[in-house]
Amino acid sequence: MTGDQATVHPRSFLTEKVGTSMIQQGTKTFRNISLALFAGGFVTFALLYSLQPLMPEISDTFSITPAHASLTLSVTTIAMALTMLFIGSLSDSVGRRFIMTAALVISSVIALLSAFSPGYTELLLLRILQGVALAGLPAIAMTYLSEEIEPASLGYAMGLYISGNSIGGMAGRFISGVVTDWFSWRAAVGFIGILGLCAAVIFWLVIPPSRHFVKAAPGFKNPIPLLWSQCRNPRLLCLYGLGFLLMGGFVTLFNYIGFELTGEPYHLSQSIVGSLFVVYLMGTVSSTWMGRLADRYGRSHVLGIALGIILAGAVCTVHPALWVKIIGLALFAFGFFGGHSIASSWVGLVANQHKSQANALYLFFYYLGSSVSGTGGGLLYSHLGWIGIVGMIGVYVLIGFALCNLLVHRLKGQAT
Repeated sequence: MTGDQATVHPRSFLTEKVGTSMIQQGTKTFRNISLALFAGGFVTFALLYSLQPLMPEISDTFSITPAHASLTLSVTTIAMALTMLFIGSLSDSVGRRFIMTAALVISSVIALLSAFSPGYTELLLLRILQGVALAGLPAIAMTYLSEEIEPASLGYAMGLYISGNSIGGMAGRFISGVVTDWFSWRAAVGFIGILGLCAAVIFWLVIPPSRHFVKAAPGFKNPIPLLWSQCRNPRLLCLYGLGFLLMGGFVTLFNYIGFELTGEPYHLSQSIVGSLFVVYLMGTVSSTWMGRLADRYGRSHVLGIALGIILAGAVCTVHPALWVKIIGLALFAFGFFGGHSIASSWVGLVANQHKSQANALYLFFYYLGSSVSGTGGGLLYSHLGWIGIVGMIGVYVLIGFALCNLLVHRLKGQAT
């Protein structure tokens, strides 16, 4: 019997009787789920993005171009995206809780190994393996929440989980920048790996067993037919496109802002550049706040506001004054995390069945946007400079508005 089956949890603080009702905000079980997934999201995104502010250092260490340095993130996200297409089916037979915990432990161990990688090729291979391991939590966490949390509280619960993502992404970047200045980028990667193992322990101790998980028969089932069936839902296709655009613009901006700020005329240190990722705290606020607003006023309206904030933030980063750029980064993070919180929770509500596969496809396009845009943005940056990055994001936002409009006004179905 796995930890995901409906049993009384052996730990004293989780002896609450398991029922059949959906979990509501304000209950002890809701708090336990929120804490566990906050910790899981924290370590997942700290591990994933720890190398992002270090790309100038990696470029110097291995004598490679910025576009090649960006592959240390792009290969990880594309590996995550591909693995997410299959990991949901595996969790249907093994259990949500086990897969999520294993993902955190394995990816943390790989981070420790990455600190000792002798060359660029070896680092890329380890980052690919890390992407495969990391897929286990985000692909399943969204399904876990949509299965366990009542719809009226889902936006808030998803916002809390994504706030853990934002703080983890911020902490990973900030810590790696500071440790790199004091020691080296290798020491920074190893230190974050140790933090990941600690967070994995917290996750395992706190995450409650699933109440609504129905274990499938063991064995591998080809998920492609189920995935294809989700692609025939035009509302889901709009949300998948929004995920691609949101993440693609976000990663591209933060991939190359380090090159912009460590060069002329700013010459900022890695610690200072890493500290700028404190703007991710704006995402912690916006993901929960906009999630609540979406539950109350409608997802389409609030998502449109988030897209407008993203565009305003990107435009601000063009200004030469450093303080204006920082305001732009904060606005951009605020809009991105709010938009992602809304779009990701919307997927589980639009999908009529096979929610695990629907969520996996959203994350596939989400991280595909990271990989394609993150590296493609390097080519734009090399030829057009920072204005090329902002121009690409502007186009993404305009397409996002079009998809949002199509999702709401031209397609009939569930409420927005």
